[in-house]
Parts: sequence; C-alpha cells; structure tokens
Amino acid sequence: MSVPPLSPSSLARPRVLLLGALVSGALFSLHAGCGGDSTPPESKQIHVQLLAFNDFHGNLEPPTGSNGTLATVGEDGGTVNVSAGGAAHFAAHIEQLRAQNPNTVVVAAGDLIGASPLISGIFHDEPTVTVLNQIGLDITSVGNHEFDDGRDELLRMQNGGCHPEGCKSSESFPGAKFKYLSANVFTNTATRETLLPAYEIREFEGVKVAFVGMTLEGTPGIVNPTGIAGLSFQDEADTVNALVPGLKAQGVEAIVVLIHEGGYPANKSLYDGCEGVSGAILDIVSRLDPEVDFIHSGHTHEAYNCVIDGRRVTSASSFGRAISQVDLVLDTGTKDVVSVEARNHIVTRDATNSTVDTMVKDYAARAAPQANRVIGRTPVDLKMPPRTTIPSGQSGESLLGNAIADAFLEATRDADKGGAVIAVTNPGGVRADIPAGDITYGQTFTVQPFSNSVTTVTLTGEQIHQMLEQQFQGANTRILQVSSGFTYSWSVSAPQGKKVDPASIRLNGEPLDPAATYRVTETNYLAAGGDGFSVFTQGQDLRTGPIDLDAFAAYLEAHNPLTPPTDKRITVVP
Repeated sequence: MSVPPLSPSSLARPRVLLLGALVSGALFSLHAGCGGDSTPPESKQIHVQLLAFNDFHGNLEPPTGSNGTLATVGEDGGTVNVSAGGAAHFAAHIEQLRAQNPNTVVVAAGDLIGASPLISGIFHDEPTVTVLNQIGLDITSVGNHEFDDGRDELLRMQNGGCHPEGCKSSESFPGAKFKYLSANVFTNTATRETLLPAYEIREFEGVKVAFVGMTLEGTPGIVNPTGIAGLSFQDEADTVNALVPGLKAQGVEAIVVLIHEGGYPANKSLYDGCEGVSGAILDIVSRLDPEVDFIHSGHTHEAYNCVIDGRRVTSASSFGRAISQVDLVLDTGTKDVVSVEARNHIVTRDATNSTVDTMVKDYAARAAPQANRVIGRTPVDLKMPPRTTIPSGQSGESLLGNAIADAFLEATRDADKGGAVIAVTNPGGVRADIPAGDITYGQTFTVQPFSNSVTTVTLTGEQIHQMLEQQFQGANTRILQVSSGFTYSWSVSAPQGKKVDPASIRLNGEPLDPAATYRVTETNYLAAGGDGFSVFTQGQDLRTGPIDLDAFAAYLEAHNPLTPPTDKRITVVP
C-alpha cells in the first residue's frame, strides 16, 4: 500500500504552546519565552499536515457488512464497495501518511468511543483509548457519544483511573495521551468555565495554530440527561466566534475547528467529493468568523471534501474507514494560513501495523468467550431501522427493531415485572444489522451497546398519541420501533403535530382510548426524555427492569430459532 503525497513537506518542528480553557475556574497556559530584539528572518511558507478522522466508535477490529466498506467509483463508472477499516490497518495508513511530513498533527472530531463493539465496550472503551494512544492521536473534539456514560466517565477517559466497577482491560488505566477539547460545553456559562479545554495552540517555526474543539449542541437531546446534569451545551458557531478575539490577542492567526456536527453528500460514492452536501454544517460554517481557516467535521458518518463559504471542510466517514489528509500552508511572516488543500483516503486493508494488530488481537481474545457464545438463530436478515431520515415510501419500521420491541414486551409483560402491554425502542439505540444464521452475544452487544435499562411507565392513550407525534421533529424523523399488537399509520404530507391519525392507533385490533391508561415499556434513555420524547417524562409508576441487551439476549435464547417478527405494524400513507 502506497499513499501519494499531498504536497511538499517542511522540516519545521511543532511544539505545544497552550491549552486554553477555564476548567474549574483556572486558566491553564504555557507561555513561550521572549528573546531580545533582532532582525526578523525572511518570511517563508511551511507545510503542516493534519491527519483527521471522526466517529471511530471503538471499531478496533475491521467492521463488517455495510459498516465495513466505503463506496467509490469504479473503472466502468459504476459504484464499487471497497473493504475498509480496522485499527491495525488504520494505524498503518496513519504511519505512512505521517512519514510524508514530520510536521504532522493527528486530529479527530469526536465519537471515538461510545456505541462500540463488544471488544471495546465490554472493557468500558479503555481498549480504544489505549490503541489511539499507540496510533499517536494528538487532539480530538468531544462528540455526543463521549457523554454516553456521563461527564465523570468522560473525565476518566482523559485523566485515567479505574471504572467504578473496576479496571477491566488492565490493572490500571492511564487515560488518554491525546487532548479532549470541548469549547461549547460549560459548567458555568456566566464565568465561561468549560468542562474540558476549549482549544490547544501548537507552534510551527513561530507560527501559532489554534485547534478549537466543538461538541454537538444537540447532545442533551440524544444522551441520558442524568449524566450531563449541570452542563450547558452552547451554539457551535457563536462559541468559536467568541474565542477568536482572545486567540488573536495571543498572536494566533491560523485557526482550525474540529466540530462534531456535519453534512450529508448527495452522492455517497464520491468520498473525496462534495456533490450536493446538505445539513447543519452549512449553516454553522456560514456563521463562523472569517478568521477560521479550516474545519474538520463529523457526526453524520459521511465522507466529503468541500469548500463551503470559502473554507475547506472535510469529514472522514466513520469506524476508521477513511482519513482526511490536509495540507495547511502557513506563512512565517503573516503568521496566517496561505492555503488549505485536502484529500480523503480510504483505509484499505492491504497494510497492517503489527503493534496495533497484536493489541487488538489480545483484546479480542479476552472478549472471545463472551463474544462468540451463540444465543440464537435467525432464518432471515434482521435489518436495523433508519435513524433520522426515512427513505421515500418506507414507514421507518424494521425487522430488527420489531424483534427488540417484542423482547422488551416479553421481559416486562408479567404484572410483577411491569405489566406492560406496549413496548417501544428508539431507532438510534439499534446500531447494526444481524445477518441470517447463528446469532452471537457479541452481535447483540454491537446492536445494543449502551447498557440502558428497560423501563415501564403508565401513559394515557392521549399521551401515547403525543409520543407518536414526537417522532417528527423538524428535519429529523425518529420512528419508534413498536411491539407486536400495536399498530398505527402516519402521513407524509400531514403537518407536524398531526402526522398520526388517532383513529389508526390500535392495540390488539382495538382502538386506543385517549382517556384510558396503558403500561408502556421503553429504555431509561427514552424515559428521561431522550431523542426529544419529552412525553415519557410525564409517565407514572416507573418500574425499572433488566438491561436492554440482557432482555434481547434472553428473548433470542427463548425463541431459538427466531420466528421472523411481523412487519406492517406501522403504515405510511401519502
């Protein structure tokens, strides 16, 4: 495997100059010393290479299925799916790209952990942090999934120490050698105190480059609210813009933003292109201060290489399948960016870093007894549901979502376990397909990696209608997966708030009574109002049951082989 160079490199040596943030009220800084007066050297241009990625999600082993390929254009003009990803292959690509320029910074845009396969998740994602330390990651912004287990666990990832359940991957966990940055997550908005540093400044032959980390502003709506209590998530562009004057006062003219928010290209085979990109990143970039020179984005799991509002914006897919190689050309006289070029590379599997490969195989061996245990069998592929965008003509229902909802209902149907008559699960909580054949515990862990508790509450028929209407939130449509016996229809053309016909909502064929009460099972994530389903917070008589993964695994063992769950529980109409 050979990676072509992006541009000539210089031999400038970087050094860390400043970590900037108000953390617990203290401003941390390292100031460079000042020398005497001298004739300024002649200005020149230097090349700084950034190697950027995002949304790794603990995929240490090569991901499989559609998660393990990246589309490109073949010689005949058609689409070709190339096998991609795997930490050992990712490390080899980073190593070869880094060799092209000793003046390299490896950066990321969040969601490196969380929603991880069993090989990492079972060890509280300590293996992923350890492997990324080995690969040489320097800086990352914090994504929403870094908050899956709350603020304290995120701080443990940075600082080290054992999990409350004990150290699982080793006798001790040193934490991340790389820096987590999050400028827009405040512990105190009045004093601008941040949970983690807002930025890091690195210096290259006297030219300072600021790396600013941004977390998804919408994080509170998609993580468990109890884990982020007391934190405020502010607008990404506004936060960057507020930092610019202070950075310039420190002599910074070159600014890089690592943001966990992104866009959606129209042509997914153009992994290094920018055809028809849409999404939140467009508005954010258009509002950024002109002093911002380059943006690496994430969150949407897409690959693109764009110029938006005159600035280069990249994203490197997900699961370690791509790397954005960026050439940042700096002028030692103006201290500013002269130009930015970028190229996205597919992480092909034709080269392997032996050290990382050994580390991954060791973690896999320790996880294998649990991961490889067969707990069921399915005669058909169980596909995961769409998350926030429903393809035309589809209802948003999926066989895998139905099976999980049925498992939740079975786990909580008995009166002494909750007395549920309806069960639902959110599509974002279903993370992977299950192909036809034997089902292992490791597969179910990959499908449901969050360790949410199955929870049952009492809702009225009217509140259940509200629950269904809350599936449609502006540009986002999150169709809850529902258990057997519960049916309804929704309209594509109806206005928001009136998408679901109340008369279509039925339980075991009988119309739902708006005034009657029903026991409804969901996860504790939804019960706390996650994904914008605030109606669940109005539920009464909350009863906590098993972990979602355990409920699903028990269901598969009890129904082996699995009878494919019925579909058409949800009907879509024009």
